[in-house]
Amino acid sequence: MWKIRLAAFAILLIGAGIGWFVYSAQVNNTRPFKLGLDLSGGTQLVYRADLSAIVGSDVVDSMASLRDTIERRVNLFGVSEPIVQTQRGGTLAGETEERLIVELPGVTDTQKAIELIGQTPVLEFRLLKTDDVPPDISTTTVNQYFEPAAITGKDLKSAQLQFNQGLGGPSQPVVLLTFNAEGARIFANLTRENVGRYFGMFLDGVPISIPVINEPIPDGQAVISGNFTPESAKELARNLNYGALPVPIELISTQTVSGTLGDKAVDAGIMAGLWGIIAVMLFMVFWYRLPGSIASIALLLYIVAVLALFQLIPVTLTAAGIAAFILSVGMAVDANILIFERMREELAGGKKTNDAIHDGFSRAWPSIRDSNISSMITAVILFWFGTSLIKGFALVFGIGVLVSMLTAITVSRTFLLALGVEGRGALSHFLFGSGISL
Repeated sequence: MWKIRLAAFAILLIGAGIGWFVYSAQVNNTRPFKLGLDLSGGTQLVYRADLSAIVGSDVVDSMASLRDTIERRVNLFGVSEPIVQTQRGGTLAGETEERLIVELPGVTDTQKAIELIGQTPVLEFRLLKTDDVPPDISTTTVNQYFEPAAITGKDLKSAQLQFNQGLGGPSQPVVLLTFNAEGARIFANLTRENVGRYFGMFLDGVPISIPVINEPIPDGQAVISGNFTPESAKELARNLNYGALPVPIELISTQTVSGTLGDKAVDAGIMAGLWGIIAVMLFMVFWYRLPGSIASIALLLYIVAVLALFQLIPVTLTAAGIAAFILSVGMAVDANILIFERMREELAGGKKTNDAIHDGFSRAWPSIRDSNISSMITAVILFWFGTSLIKGFALVFGIGVLVSMLTAITVSRTFLLALGVEGRGALSHFLFGSGISL
């Protein structure tokens, strides 16, 4: 018995320690909860990706590269915890399109948010369709003479400013491009197989240079030359290093959430959570008496454990996530109710209290296991196939279900056994009874 009581005391100490960790982290702002856009305020930008030049098998890779490029560019500006993700959406015409969703917490100036994304250049290399002399690159219809892009910005490793010494003239600023391993391989094959053909370099759909491939280029480097000033060449190199987009994007919608609205949503969520927890605890104590009191203590330990996980993972809390947490609070006592009802049946059958506790837990376990597994499957499916809003709900809900199952089986059971109640008298019958019967 002393081992069980020692374990119960250790659980209480650990729970108190976790509670202090959560509280102090919030007070000292050392590890604050990570709030989503709808709670912290900020701006959401939705872009449509133009994949007309991308073959079907490369769409997923191109969108992943686009997401990484935009995320890297936004991070350079110090935006706190930006969220950049891709999504396949539908149009009013019933067609599907690839979208890029950018969430910038703390940025409520829409124009500033758009500038953070910036007019990042789309770099493309295209072969001339025929061997004829290329058209005037100043014309706006020049793209029609070229094949789809063979290499794009996703294949770029770095760009840097250099100066090429002209014959008898001043040095000219150029931009030296270095491709990554995949880009270097494609570029080497392309130049080897197309010696003598014109090769256009396009920036944001505008040709800036159309040189002839004189010989294979196996080292994975290319030079962009043109009417650059040192400043414009330096700016181009910097923008390309920030992230040349693999595909063009078009801004189709913006949404701004003010910090005031976010604070109100947080306050409303906290109050709803507090009232929900209090209501559940009052019901458990009133209806299940001593076991209900134990379940209430286990519920508090469950709450601090889940909040600590939210901080450590960390989990981005949204309004939907708070709703999932409140829902999980109710589910956290569901397992206890199954156990207590089983215990009551065992006590009614004439068993001692200690035996009824053991048998109640063992007989309730299959139902608890199956119900929690089905809930976890639902959470996994929602997380796998859902949008960002649904993913947040599913993650919080899944963590809550998993932790609640552990606290119900281990914490509640340990505390009840630590009481050491052995009798079958009127007092035991009252303390372990349920409802309004005596």
